[in-house]
Amino acid sequence: MAKKDSPAQNETAAKTEADTSTGAPKGVPKGESANTQPTSDRQLVVHAQYVKDFSFENPNAPKVLAENLGQPDVEISVSVEAKLIGENQFEVVLNLGAKAVVAETPMFLVDLTYAGLVSPQGVTGDDINPLIMIEAPRLLFPFARALISDATRDGGFMPLNIQPVDFVAVYKHNLERQAAAAAEKPAN
Repeated sequence: MAKKDSPAQNETAAKTEADTSTGAPKGVPKGESANTQPTSDRQLVVHAQYVKDFSFENPNAPKVLAENLGQPDVEISVSVEAKLIGENQFEVVLNLGAKAVVAETPMFLVDLTYAGLVSPQGVTGDDINPLIMIEAPRLLFPFARALISDATRDGGFMPLNIQPVDFVAVYKHNLERQAAAAAEKPAN
């Protein structure tokens, strides 16, 4: 049962950024903006948020619940996608996954696809990408985190409290990865 401050939890928090994949919203030109923090005249309107897909598996119950197998290794994955669905309206999809394993025995697996419909206000050009890919998942994350915490608790385990994700670092990391991939492509 993962505790908030356990070594396994701290290791997975570090893994989260490396395993995260994001990209520019589909339908918007890719580009890097030097400004990744919102200003007072820029805002993101959230029209709706919803669960698209949610799965919790407890494959070795009741064995893992009856025996004290020790502290699990929890691996967390995060990804963000966005696409333009209407005039100045985006669907931002936050995918969170967690897998807890003790001595190669899976304790639980949870996968959540949580989304929101958002509209950027007071933003143009290259500033749209960071707002959609950083601020939107930052707003959605607490709700998705609570769903996963409740599911693990309801599954018979300690609630899994995923550490906050630095979506600015994730965005920058993925811009670097996209630039490296573009540089590797042979010129025609």
